[in-house]
Amino acid sequence: MRDLNLITMASKILIIGSSGQIGTELVLKLRQIYGNDHIIASDIRVGNYEVMKSGPFEILDATKKEDVLKVIKKHNVNQVYLMVAMLSAIAEKIPKKAWELNMSTLFLALDLAKERIINRVFWPSSIAVFGPSSPKTNTPQHTIMNPTTVYGISKLAGENWCEYYHNKFGVDVRSVRYPGIISYKTIPGGGTTDYAVQIFHEAIKNKSYTSFLNADTTLPMMYMDDAIDATIQLMESNNISKYESYNIAAMSFSPKVLSRAIQKYIPNFIIKYEDDTRQEIANTWPQSVDDKQACKDWGWNSKVSLDQLVRSMLNGLNYKV
Repeated sequence: MRDLNLITMASKILIIGSSGQIGTELVLKLRQIYGNDHIIASDIRVGNYEVMKSGPFEILDATKKEDVLKVIKKHNVNQVYLMVAMLSAIAEKIPKKAWELNMSTLFLALDLAKERIINRVFWPSSIAVFGPSSPKTNTPQHTIMNPTTVYGISKLAGENWCEYYHNKFGVDVRSVRYPGIISYKTIPGGGTTDYAVQIFHEAIKNKSYTSFLNADTTLPMMYMDDAIDATIQLMESNNISKYESYNIAAMSFSPKVLSRAIQKYIPNFIIKYEDDTRQEIANTWPQSVDDKQACKDWGWNSKVSLDQLVRSMLNGLNYKV
């Protein structure tokens, strides 16, 4: 049951980066919970038709504090979900721009909370914070972290800055380390785990797919519904007294395992393998993560299995199973 006092407190929420893969579905779910007029979507570009038509939408450059402040004051916002980021594969091509975007937007949101203009921030981290020296299986909440990508470096730095702002200024900032996120509703934004979305489109359209990761590259994955539930559940929790960027887990699989799960419903589907630079990134990431801290602190528990994920993806893309 949701805490009605918290819902009242959080009645005006701004989603910055609402046109992205997670942001789009986060807006729609939050509007179901709090009401359309209480969730303000924003992005530097126009977004999903349903997002723009179901409630307030603002064109917003998240790097410009004056513009963000204007939107916050206009709508009387008191919580911000900062979903802006340049993801792993794209960030490697333009590292300085990726670093500047990922860090400047975080500082902007943290400073707004420090100045008590808003009272709570959600900022997404990633399994990219881990690196080649981190344990590969059941990667703990606290362990060696030596990311080798611009994206991972920015996320680890961001985690440290969030903890600093929480301890030094009492900022209420909350965070999860997303695994690979899978959804049929939006196009991926340039991540190393994007194959797990692209494969469904190609399986339906062409009955074949060429993976940019090798057959046995096992990575932590999650269906979008679980990712959205985890995000909102953490933000609604009254049990968070210190900053943690929480591991959250659902399932782990490789391209070979996923292709076999798809072949259960599309028997003539075939998969081929042609590694590219994203393989090097994936080699540094965990195969699975330990999320018992999130389970203990705020009751996190994934709900969607691999077979349920496959069925939902195929049905969502109009291939009825």
